[in-house]
Amino acid sequence: MNTLPDTKQMLLHYLHEVRESLLWKTAGLSERELRMPRTPTGTNLLGLVKHAASIESGYFGEVFGRPWPTPHEVPSDALLEDDPNADFYATADESAEQILDLYRRVAEFADATITELPLDAPGRVPWWGERGDVTLERIVVHVIYDLSRHAGHADILREGIDGAVGLIPRATNIPDIDQDAYVTKVRSIAEQFPG
Repeated sequence: MNTLPDTKQMLLHYLHEVRESLLWKTAGLSERELRMPRTPTGTNLLGLVKHAASIESGYFGEVFGRPWPTPHEVPSDALLEDDPNADFYATADESAEQILDLYRRVAEFADATITELPLDAPGRVPWWGERGDVTLERIVVHVIYDLSRHAGHADILREGIDGAVGLIPRATNIPDIDQDAYVTKVRSIAEQFPG
């Protein structure tokens, strides 16, 4: 008897995990904390979620001939031409609640594409040029990879806000150690090397 998980179910599991991780990093923060740029390039938690919504609505929508039903909610190509970072921050007219709700709805939309189409369903990524002919399986893996990077960004941003760390709420993946002592040890080792 084959006990290996179905490939589609396995991919959905990892996609759901990375989404959960990204959304968890926004929990309990104020509107200001979610919007505040935390890096020299302006990366902010709410912008990461808005970008994730843009990623999933495009890859699981347009690529497979299933456009997002309310296109005004995600940055258009024209808007991105005028403001290449338009999907990396919430405008003053967009609330955190709206962006988080949008991402949840986009996730349901993306899951429907994945559930309804076979993994070998053909798609076309117009922004990839000559490499644009793809399968659903390739896109699911690509999106998991892309979202995982952004969830990692969110981990670091959230730790800088209030010290909250971990992989997902039910399994933080952080050892129960004296973190200050650990940081001191790692810093001491680093300081032994020339700058």
